[in-house]
Amino acid sequence: MRFRLPALLLTSLLATASLASAQSAAPTTPAGQATVGGETLIPLDSRPATSTLPAQMAGLLGGTVHVVPAALLGNATRGADPAALTAWLAAQPKDGPLIVSLDALAYGGLVQSRSSRDTVDTVMARLQAVRDWQRASGQPVYAFIVLPREPDAVDRARNLEVARRMIAWAGEGVFRELHVTWDDALPGSPSPAEGAELARTAPANVSVYPGADEVLGTLVARALAPRPATLAVEYSDPARADTVIRYEGIALSRSVTLHAAAAGWQAVTTTPEAIRTPFGGQGTRPATPGDLTLYVFNGGNARAAALRVSQLLRERGAVAVADVEQVNSGNVRAWADLYTLRRPQDLASLAAWGTPGNNLGTVLAHAKLALAGAPADAQDALLAREYANDIVYGSHLRAQLRALIPDARLPGSDASTVLNTLARPYFPLQFRARYDLQDVTLPWNRSFEADLKVTPAPPAP
Repeated sequence: MRFRLPALLLTSLLATASLASAQSAAPTTPAGQATVGGETLIPLDSRPATSTLPAQMAGLLGGTVHVVPAALLGNATRGADPAALTAWLAAQPKDGPLIVSLDALAYGGLVQSRSSRDTVDTVMARLQAVRDWQRASGQPVYAFIVLPREPDAVDRARNLEVARRMIAWAGEGVFRELHVTWDDALPGSPSPAEGAELARTAPANVSVYPGADEVLGTLVARALAPRPATLAVEYSDPARADTVIRYEGIALSRSVTLHAAAAGWQAVTTTPEAIRTPFGGQGTRPATPGDLTLYVFNGGNARAAALRVSQLLRERGAVAVADVEQVNSGNVRAWADLYTLRRPQDLASLAAWGTPGNNLGTVLAHAKLALAGAPADAQDALLAREYANDIVYGSHLRAQLRALIPDARLPGSDASTVLNTLARPYFPLQFRARYDLQDVTLPWNRSFEADLKVTPAPPAP
């Protein structure tokens, strides 16, 4: 798909960006020594965003990744078999950290953590496998557990009690880190208050914040790029940064702070700065240079945002973009302009696939790994994968598919063939390399999530 800009504006944009594009190589700013070895991942469930994406992040630095096969993980209608997961874990090499969704072992996955009627004792017996693994291996465990969304949870008190017991385990040293997160907090959800209550007495190795699907990736960054790095934050619409955002139950700025800390970033002080572009506006200037600038697109002029991102790349180097204006979709105009300027290839990371917390957690985790020494070709391939899934699918193809085949008609349809046909005009993607579409599937047989696999295109004849 080719995106076009008015000639005068495009000339202005290219004049601002051309020098930066030549100078902005894949981010290599030192952000702490990476830990590379073997790591074992037990994802929340089999969705691409919760399993494939964090596994690709884990492989970014070149280590060996042991990840549960998708067939053993839960989906929308069937939970994972905890006994099968435990057997799989026992068979893996104990050559590095365990990064684990406790809900997968405890209940069978995120959906099942809401619907399960198992007792606290039953759940704790399943989780004993993690404690046993840590004792036997001597390797660190990075774990997370989710406070379920309302009104879906059938035994909220049980989930909360299990979370409390996991916090006690963290205090005993079972976990190097435990993240307790809350899922989809719409108005009236008790989750933010529950999280605040748990955080008051939690030990230092426990983090509490909004999220679910992105947290395995956050823990991958904590395990493999453990040294702190510094972060400057800028919003496209700073006047709305303190607005409570949907699915979080807290202000956007607070969510940014919590996700940054969870991934190991230390925020630097910033002051307002007039933006020197044709669009003007207010940006930020860090008091001291940060390893990364996080640009949070939370609304406003999309073309101004694209030009500002290009300017930040030229002036500050490493930039990550979290698009949180909408849920499950990026801003079409902003990303079209960035793609025209060939700027996505220069980013440390990008995300627009989920809730604000999903996107913040993803970009901060990926960027932490990218700046810890990711090879340029691996970084480029992961950026292309993110763009294909978040922007091409999430912002374009999903709506096109739903117009042709509503979700109720997806089972038994030729949706995969239709989707592959719809996707072809958007490829090849031009990043530092060119990427063809290898395949696109709907792993949960619904349009909410897809898995677009991209592969480097052969050299042009």
